[in-house]
Amino acid sequence: MPTHKEPGWTASLAVLAALALYWLLPETLTLGPTWVLLILELALLILLSIVAPTRRKDEPRWQRYAAVALIALVNVANIVSLTLFVHDLLQGKANGKQIVGAHLLFSSILIWLTNVLVFDLWYWKLDRGGPDDRSHPDPRQPDFIFPQMTTPHCTHAHWMLTFLDYLYVSFTNATAFSPTDTMPLTPWAKALMVIQALISLLTIALVAARGQYPGQLRQARWPASPHHVWLPAPLSKP
Repeated sequence: MPTHKEPGWTASLAVLAALALYWLLPETLTLGPTWVLLILELALLILLSIVAPTRRKDEPRWQRYAAVALIALVNVANIVSLTLFVHDLLQGKANGKQIVGAHLLFSSILIWLTNVLVFDLWYWKLDRGGPDDRSHPDPRQPDFIFPQMTTPHCTHAHWMLTFLDYLYVSFTNATAFSPTDTMPLTPWAKALMVIQALISLLTIALVAARGQYPGQLRQARWPASPHHVWLPAPLSKP
């Protein structure tokens, strides 16, 4: 039975999109000079694109490690950006200047979209050992169960998972904060979906809270005792 070689350009395109989103972030939300991380990630991406334009079963171990390192770099950078975003949001200022609504909305969209892309890459790379192992005629047990696996009569006989399937899983998990029609089966798959949902929820919830209490989050005080509830300071009357 011939193996199905999945092209690597789809994942490369997702990485490039994530890098572009990172480049668009304000400098206050990046750790150090933006170009340092971009050059490192681009170097890894170019190397992998040259030596492995397609994914196959006999992929060398170093290529897998390099691909995982690339995804991890993008993920860590986005988590750092989210941490700095939360800090600026609670302070009400960024680089000594008052945060405006456009800055807040623009930054949150960039972080949220990067979250979707990076976890799409994680799911695509790790499910059943990755695209190279999935191409084997007898792959290992799945980490995610897709609708086509439980209802094979609803799809064609040669159906294969593609990068777009994992992008859909990532997008729906980031918007619904939970699985939708594709269920995680293994502990690592469940853990990744929980982390992604938490990042997405934190990003959206803080922006919503900022919109409800503009300029007041930084004035909030921690409760003096466990019986007190922490709430943002009330809006000042005009």
